[in-house]
Amino acid sequence: MGGAAVRIAARRDFFEHVVVADYDPARAVAAVAAVDGVGAPGRFSATAVDASDEAAVIELLRSSHSDVLFNATDPRFVMPLFRAAQTAGAHYLDMAMSLSVPHPTQPYESTGVKLGDEQFELAEQWEKAGKLALVGMGVEPGLSDVFARYAADELFDEIDEIGIRDGANLTVDGYEFAPSFSIWTTIEECLNPPVVYEKDRGWYTTAPFSEPEVFDFPEGIGPVECVNVEHEEVLLVPRWVEAKRVTFKYGLGDDFIGKLKTLHALGLDRTEPLAVRNADGAGSVRVSPRDVVAAALPDPAALGDLMHGKTCAGTWVTGTKDGARREVYLYHVVDNQWSMREYGAQAVVWQTAINPVVALELLAAGTWQGAGVLGPEAFAPQPFLDLLTAYGSPWGIRES
Repeated sequence: MGGAAVRIAARRDFFEHVVVADYDPARAVAAVAAVDGVGAPGRFSATAVDASDEAAVIELLRSSHSDVLFNATDPRFVMPLFRAAQTAGAHYLDMAMSLSVPHPTQPYESTGVKLGDEQFELAEQWEKAGKLALVGMGVEPGLSDVFARYAADELFDEIDEIGIRDGANLTVDGYEFAPSFSIWTTIEECLNPPVVYEKDRGWYTTAPFSEPEVFDFPEGIGPVECVNVEHEEVLLVPRWVEAKRVTFKYGLGDDFIGKLKTLHALGLDRTEPLAVRNADGAGSVRVSPRDVVAAALPDPAALGDLMHGKTCAGTWVTGTKDGARREVYLYHVVDNQWSMREYGAQAVVWQTAINPVVALELLAAGTWQGAGVLGPEAFAPQPFLDLLTAYGSPWGIRES
């Protein structure tokens, strides 16, 4: 995500300098090298930092005089980076929120620690400091939340349901199983208890892959079976948008669901380290089973040349307008061939990365302003959607 965001931001002029930091300095150097010659020179630099080392991140923020920490890591590192930005006095933006912990005795009925709870607990401190933590500002969550706010502001008088629906027809040549997104995050989302919101009930959980439905996605993708998945929108949207029900369903397909169930049955979805014997049989090392799965699969960012098809992120809304029933799907589709040709980034990565860059430009211009821990739906949606289109990535509305 970070590499794709660099390629997108390089074509814009709203910032003075970006420090690209990674645990592996070669990755940071490669991200900067990819935009050499794009825009004014010297606007990007590369460095190494461990995202789990708060002190090191604080020092980097201070020494580089950074105004914003843009977190493009997986959710395990949300809280150390979130706290580092707070301590350093920087604004903060992420695309995924702090992790959940299932209810200890009723995981498929009641919520435990919800996505984002750790961040929202510190909201008052951020607000008092006059700093903004813009959370969940990718595509889903992110653009999907902007769509929800737009629907509430412009398209409906009363909303019955806001349902995020994500689907694709992407294929990868030469691989029987090659997820187009981080498998670590995918396992986390898909095997945790999904959360549903109902106005009269609040937040509650269901079993993984529950309530299957076939959703017809636009621009040639077509019908895809979608199931309930844990996702941030369900925790974000009800804080700012009035709706009777909020859901998130992901188009996974039977084969993908079967493989995830197998990983769970074998315990390979666990994050707690296990002792594994060294290759030479002498001694052992402690490794996370989920990290082993991630290491065994191809890097999603490197699959672009082998991928074909489109990915769609969108927000389905039902309710009433001027006394009449209404149903709409606000959506954003990216063709992998286009994103690879234009940016050298595969569609799912590119679609996620463009939205935080758009948000940063709105913040830099003062179009979006705020303090505290806020989701995308806390801000006016029209400027975001206009700027997204200006970036060359239009969105659409399908009326049913």
